[in-house]
Amino acid sequence: MHAAVVTSFDTPPHYQRFPTPTPRAADEVVLDVLASGLHPRVRSQANGSHYTSTRELPLVPGIDGVGRAPDGSLRYFVLFDTVMGAMAERTLVDPRRSVVLPEGSDPVSVAAAMNPAMSSWVALRRRIDFAPGQAVLVLGATGAAGRLAVQVAKHLGAGRVIGAGRRPDRLATLTDLGADATVLLDGDAAENLGRAAGDVDVVLDYLWGPVTAAVMPAVVTNRADPGTPLTWIEIGSVAGRSAAIPSAALRAARLSIVGSGQGSVPTDDIMAELPELAAEIANGTFTIDARAVPLTDVEAAWTNSAGTERVVITP
Repeated sequence: MHAAVVTSFDTPPHYQRFPTPTPRAADEVVLDVLASGLHPRVRSQANGSHYTSTRELPLVPGIDGVGRAPDGSLRYFVLFDTVMGAMAERTLVDPRRSVVLPEGSDPVSVAAAMNPAMSSWVALRRRIDFAPGQAVLVLGATGAAGRLAVQVAKHLGAGRVIGAGRRPDRLATLTDLGADATVLLDGDAAENLGRAAGDVDVVLDYLWGPVTAAVMPAVVTNRADPGTPLTWIEIGSVAGRSAAIPSAALRAARLSIVGSGQGSVPTDDIMAELPELAAEIANGTFTIDARAVPLTDVEAAWTNSAGTERVVITP
């Protein structure tokens, strides 16, 4: 079979032949892959920078996707950390880590949306006790995951959603997705965001780094009642892996900082959320920007990240 194969952490994967996988255990099946998303998590898997990386090569990247199972069912699947990823004509899947999709579901849309939507969906459903009516700030709302986070927060009952991002063109479209207010993360980001956020209850942070270090104190000090709980959920680190948080920000308000991701949320909890989320995506609940790219062109897709859509590799 053919696959996208990583032979060096310093270069993109190449389209080449790769051994067809065979089940290693009774609970594994070989699935024909139809679509697999090129997520930031997949890029970090392929360059060896993700905290779960074993540095083992060669590897086929791809952590999830949509495929056809031997029984004919259309399934969304999530893979274990493995060198046999989803960006191939076939891959190994544990059916217990998959959900059956309605026939007629668009594999590209599902593969594009499940991973980024899952980040906010699981954070709000499993990482904290989120209550309908609470106000949510999405920090990094102009990225693919952030745009979906605005929609997910509204869908789950947020009373107010503020989207903050660094792309003015994409920021302007967030109100159509459910945002009640938007803030441009420019030179005056801290002051502007502090005023706009007001007494938000939850921050979904896809940026971290210096951006968070700058805006967190402003958000905290602009609260009308410092005693009202504020939960800051660190989900991504697009702007930097480390953030120098001033100690005063932790003392000046009832602030809790938690992380949401692989490890901080039990796998069983994540899997329990997949059926409902997959159904919402398949039913067209969320607006999804996706671009299908043939597996043969994976190297070009890897190096061309100028577009705004989520790239989906289709064997």
